[in-house]
Amino acid sequence: MIYLFLFIAYCLGSLSFAILVSKFMKIDDPRSYGSGNAGATNVMRSGNKKAALLTLLGDLLKGTFVVLFTRYYFHGFNSGEVIVSLCGIMVVIGHIYPVFFKFKGGKGVATSIGVLLGFNLWLALLLAITWLVVFKFSKISSFAALIATILAPVYAYMLMGNNAYFGATLIIAFFVLYRHKANIVRLISGQESKFTKEQNEPKNK
Repeated sequence: MIYLFLFIAYCLGSLSFAILVSKFMKIDDPRSYGSGNAGATNVMRSGNKKAALLTLLGDLLKGTFVVLFTRYYFHGFNSGEVIVSLCGIMVVIGHIYPVFFKFKGGKGVATSIGVLLGFNLWLALLLAITWLVVFKFSKISSFAALIATILAPVYAYMLMGNNAYFGATLIIAFFVLYRHKANIVRLISGQESKFTKEQNEPKNK
């Protein structure tokens, strides 16, 4: 049963809402313009704010759903917290490496926040606030995501201590940081672009 939940978590994570919403709303595939990332920030560059919002909500809520449903099902189990944590990790891995889209997915930020929301409400709020504050001053989405990701394990430890959820947060942070390796290189070299209104135009128009 545990392996089934892990498999389902991965499959749900593999549902890339950036791609699905774009197809449904008949706009360009997000992998074909902007940063090429299948995520809400890049969908925003298409100029379709509704599509970006739906992408954000879909990617976030799938993470929260997996955690909350798994927590409900395994409530009272001795290893329930560990199982919930593993499923949280799997849904993020599914988002980053989706089996339905040739293992080319998003960078996992929204889904990670959704998972951490399921772990602890205050943890998710701290991360969202961190992202918003850093983005407001830097206008660089990847930089805001990196700072929030780095601080995620710190916040998790402060709020929950050294438990399974903290361990899962640490692992999730590693995957998200790894997925941002190209952004890190551009940030170090000063070549990472800022997110501006002028970018809200599709590349293939």
